[in-house]
Amino acid sequence: MAGIERIRNVANRVKHEVDRGNEVAVVVSAMSGETDRLVNFCREASPLYDPREYDVVVSSGEQVTSGLLAIVLQSLGVKARSWLGWQLPIRTSDAHASARIEEINSDAISAAMAAGEVAVIPGFQGMTSDERVTTLGRGGSDTSAVAVAAAMQADRCDIYTDVDGVYTTDPRIVPKARKLAKVTYEEMLELASVGAKVLQTRSVGLAMKENVRVQVLSSFDEPTDNPTPGTMIVGEEELEGNAMERQLITGIAYDKNETKVTLVAVPDRPGAVASIFTPLADANINVDMIVQNVAHDSGSTDVTFTVPSAELARSLDVLERERGTIGYDRLIHDTNVAKISVVGVGMRSHAGVAAKMFEALAARGINVLAITTSEIKVSVLIHEDYTELAVRVLHTAYGLDAEDAA
Repeated sequence: MAGIERIRNVANRVKHEVDRGNEVAVVVSAMSGETDRLVNFCREASPLYDPREYDVVVSSGEQVTSGLLAIVLQSLGVKARSWLGWQLPIRTSDAHASARIEEINSDAISAAMAAGEVAVIPGFQGMTSDERVTTLGRGGSDTSAVAVAAAMQADRCDIYTDVDGVYTTDPRIVPKARKLAKVTYEEMLELASVGAKVLQTRSVGLAMKENVRVQVLSSFDEPTDNPTPGTMIVGEEELEGNAMERQLITGIAYDKNETKVTLVAVPDRPGAVASIFTPLADANINVDMIVQNVAHDSGSTDVTFTVPSAELARSLDVLERERGTIGYDRLIHDTNVAKISVVGVGMRSHAGVAAKMFEALAARGINVLAITTSEIKVSVLIHEDYTELAVRVLHTAYGLDAEDAA
């Protein structure tokens, strides 16, 4: 939705679906850069702006594109109208700038669509019970689209991005990376949480909760009669049994936006760890990997963990203020690290996934600084300089370079 020509492209894509006999609802985002422009207006107006008025301002970007798309569709002979968040309505919590969708009344748009009209809905916005406009936070249009699809019990929710699907890893690093036909909700959640930028974690979580089949597509590709040319995000039961056995690892993700923090000589006593992580949690700082080293003879231990790099300054401020309570000797931080993750539902039924990861990295001289796991994910922290090498090595080690990888 970067400009009128891109909106015409979207309109032609919508018309293609309408001509195939589908009932279509379209959720739109703002024009490229528009939300940032509106946010900056609010900051210039007042550093301590009212978040309710902030939502009124920043939600206008999607209102513009919804009206423009409806106009272009009408010019192509397609019946269409825009439906703003308050007109449906889309009910949300009152957490302005980060509201959560609570309910969508789809009766009006369902009736309009049944009569052959395309419903164009601005993403990212809703309204509270006291009729105030809200926004859902950055990336909120994806969440809006999934929520609308769930409310309407749609057959599928197609999300158009700048990539044509979910790949086994970043194709810019590994040219042999393959597009996957299907990925489970759990795998996509893990991939999104550890660095894959294809979909917002929140939208995938909602799709999983509401059992909405989501397809990732490129907005730059031409429309096709193939109904599923991208990657489908589906429930585990939809994958074939033999495919489940074959897909030991679905993908390799990386994230360079992590910082390693080490507190040296923390007293080795009950409650010491809580004194570190409770104030960080109170400051809404997400901690990822945690490693507590072997205790020293002096009755102390070192505690290492990672935080998002964007939260480093706040983390250091919190830890410095709590130094007397925690009792650490000194604090060290390292921004030159990266998190590498392997993800796949096949881990549930196969042993040795982590061992293969460690062996492959060791063979190339890549040192592991920290480890964290879940049922379908293993993540390691390494020096940032080895990021691309680690991704390529692991992609090969798990057989994802093979011709049938996808």
